[in-house]
Amino acid sequence: MSERRNNKRPRHDNRRDEKPEKSAADSAAQDVGLLASKNPYMPMFLNFRAELDEHHDRRERVIKASRDVTAASKKMIFSLQRCRQLSAPLPPSVLSEVTNLHTIIQTQLLTISHDLSSGNTFRYRQITGGLQELIEALCFRHYLETGSLLTYTAAQKMIPEGIELTISDYVPGVFDFVGEVMRFAITMVALGGGEVEKVLKDLRGIRQGLEEFEEPGYKWYVGARDADKKIAVMRECVEKVEKAVAGKIIRGAEMPEGWVPDLTEVVEGGEGSIRGGTGGV
Repeated sequence: MSERRNNKRPRHDNRRDEKPEKSAADSAAQDVGLLASKNPYMPMFLNFRAELDEHHDRRERVIKASRDVTAASKKMIFSLQRCRQLSAPLPPSVLSEVTNLHTIIQTQLLTISHDLSSGNTFRYRQITGGLQELIEALCFRHYLETGSLLTYTAAQKMIPEGIELTISDYVPGVFDFVGEVMRFAITMVALGGGEVEKVLKDLRGIRQGLEEFEEPGYKWYVGARDADKKIAVMRECVEKVEKAVAGKIIRGAEMPEGWVPDLTEVVEGGEGSIRGGTGGV
């Protein structure tokens, strides 16, 4: 046994030999050598390589910033859902959280403002997910404070200078905002009513306006792939509020004081989401 152990063949390492990474000095020396070559096209291709490297670096920065903006915007929405009054100042604790998160978002956007300048807004559309989530949060905050919808012009002023907010960023954000108002309205009904009738009236007005994007010539504002889905879920969100309010008005008149309707049927199947998932709209 001991001889077998001693004569045991060493395991073969199947890993490929990793080549050492080239340092900046080595790359520079290689470029000098290529430029010194007799190939007349080499300088042109070196410039192409530099432009591609810059493009990929810029794209990665935009993707990272978009993810950070999305995460912070979702946290803003979660904080705003703790509010229980409409057309009123935010509670101090909520206002502090939302303000800090908005500052973080502004900082993230400022880091890529130079990457999205000079027409690059339409080249690097990876930022649109973060902007749509931000619009959703800003619209929800504006609605809680004023009872009205945040306009496109006002939303643009809340975006750092150098970053263009397109209609294709704003409109999908408004679609998603409907889902958050639906959650807010359902909570109001469950807690006794509040101004839920006004919320329903506002949702119906928003629904009427958003349904115009169902026309083929306007679907590109929402995104050709997502337009039908967003419109369908937006309608479902408004219908859920209609059912909740109807249950409160019709059945509530026959019940003793303090009764609230059973909302199990209204929210069956999970919270409505414009994106078709659970969690944040």
